[in-house]
Amino acid sequence: MAEKLHLSLPEGKVVPRHIAIIMDGNNRWAKKHRRVSLSGHKAGVASVRSVIEGCVELGVEALTLFAFSSENWQRPALEVKGLMELFAWALDREVSKLHKHNIRLRIIGDKSRFSQSLQDKIAKAEAQTAGNTGLALNIAANYGGRWDITQACQQLAKACADGQLNPADITETMLGEYINLADVPAPDLCIRTAGEQRVSNFLIWQMAYSEYYFSDLLWPDFDKYALVHAIESYLGRERRFGKTSEQLESENA
Repeated sequence: MAEKLHLSLPEGKVVPRHIAIIMDGNNRWAKKHRRVSLSGHKAGVASVRSVIEGCVELGVEALTLFAFSSENWQRPALEVKGLMELFAWALDREVSKLHKHNIRLRIIGDKSRFSQSLQDKIAKAEAQTAGNTGLALNIAANYGGRWDITQACQQLAKACADGQLNPADITETMLGEYINLADVPAPDLCIRTAGEQRVSNFLIWQMAYSEYYFSDLLWPDFDKYALVHAIESYLGRERRFGKTSEQLESENA
């Protein structure tokens, strides 16, 4: 059994309530090991398990994983087909384990493009874990940050067209209520693996004030111990949210 994580918290610091991860490098891992691309995605499932375990052990409230972007449909058809099959396989295999550990699963993104059978598996998995009160695990699949903002605007526009809302009354807070994950804290920390340093249209509304951590590890090589290193980097930073250091010191005195 793997050793349980231990994290020494500096005075006045707490673990991030919500961590978002861009899981990058599966294909490069497969090429490095001279395997087909889908084997990299399969290897990445073990990293997902390890990171979920780490979040539970450290008391993280929410974890959001970028599994499949709305732009990923442009990948080779055979790879996309394999990813959809892997997604369905993971739902069949892992959901009962998540439920056993009191983890609530939610899939965010435009699910209408998935096959009906996959949509049914998603709905069943979400319903099975809906009452759980532990880690909130969010999987972003066929998700894009611009799509997220657009669908929120569409809902507000419909309310205006139906006479339920005056456009002048729309506020930033109101719009935020229609964005995905409005019911969980905004991500404190965003991790991206494989050495890339960009957001790639992920949670662009929600991560306005997130801290970023970029790891050179390919996703299948990332585990809960690498997660600790990312959190330790986060804990060493000062989050000011537009204020000065002096203001924060005065507030915390």
